[in-house]
Amino acid sequence: MKLATLKIGGRDGTLVVVNRSLTHCRAVPHIARNLQAALDDWETCEPLLRAVYDALQSSDLAGPEVFDQQQCHSPLPRAYQWADGSAYVNHVELVRRARGAELPPEFWTDPLMYQGGSDAFVGPRDPMCALSEDWGIDLEAEIAVITGDVRMGATPQQCAPEIRLLMLVNDVSLRNLIPVELAKGFGFLQSKPASAFSPVAITPDELGDDWHDGKVHLPLTVHINGGMFGQPDAGRDMVFNFPQLMAHVSKTREMAAGSIVGSGTVSNKQGGLHGSSIANGGVGYCCLAEVRMYETIESGKPQTGYLKFGDTVRIEMLSRDGKSIFGTIEQQVQPYVA
Repeated sequence: MKLATLKIGGRDGTLVVVNRSLTHCRAVPHIARNLQAALDDWETCEPLLRAVYDALQSSDLAGPEVFDQQQCHSPLPRAYQWADGSAYVNHVELVRRARGAELPPEFWTDPLMYQGGSDAFVGPRDPMCALSEDWGIDLEAEIAVITGDVRMGATPQQCAPEIRLLMLVNDVSLRNLIPVELAKGFGFLQSKPASAFSPVAITPDELGDDWHDGKVHLPLTVHINGGMFGQPDAGRDMVFNFPQLMAHVSKTREMAAGSIVGSGTVSNKQGGLHGSSIANGGVGYCCLAEVRMYETIESGKPQTGYLKFGDTVRIEMLSRDGKSIFGTIEQQVQPYVA
């Protein structure tokens, strides 16, 4: 099943069911006024939403609306919780190597995670806004899950059935603000502005055999200014799967339905020049910081700059037959105007 939120009907938008090919949709206010309401009463709403979805596939539903990704907000325009992990330890290891620091052994057994702002996300076609290019604007292409209610102390096995939906994420980072914040010993805040999520959120069964072991086993593709920048496999080198990340969050607290848990930047181990880039026969990267880390390790300093105003970013995942699964995050970097 595929669900989306249109930018009509108030701050939390209007929930629509989208067909598998992402061409048509149907608003479902008679089932749930928005996605959060559906998640709050999932046992009742899920079969009703799925019936609409099945009807959309078979064309049994009269007069479906054309689905326009430009009109989408993030599936949850705001959420009770946004906790982002760093499940691809290769990415963390590179960051530390670039600054001459060893990776503590516990990073392989206990995931890193930060709690981001969730009061206002941006739509998948909204701009990436900042007040200054000097802040070091970077994308981070990731996968995230939306959860049901999870009790405190839940095990990964208990968390797995509470994965309701999957999405793609652009978890924007302002790299030049990060060092000062981390030096304070209290984590990210100003360096992590609003994230954008894919136009469509899907139930895990939509992925078929490409969803197993709590991971998505497909490449995540990233384009910058129209050129392919990365296509690492999201299932490869993911040290902590989504149930493990959820269990990490719920160790000391309950998670409410509608909580979002991210994978962190998708990253594959690779060799060769700078890692290696698509041009050098590698799988490329899901953030600019990673190629800059490889460049620093190999040549002593980064050569690739961060994003500038006017640059564009595209994040997408294709099925094995080449069809878009979640729709596309497409954003231009722009100066913020209130």
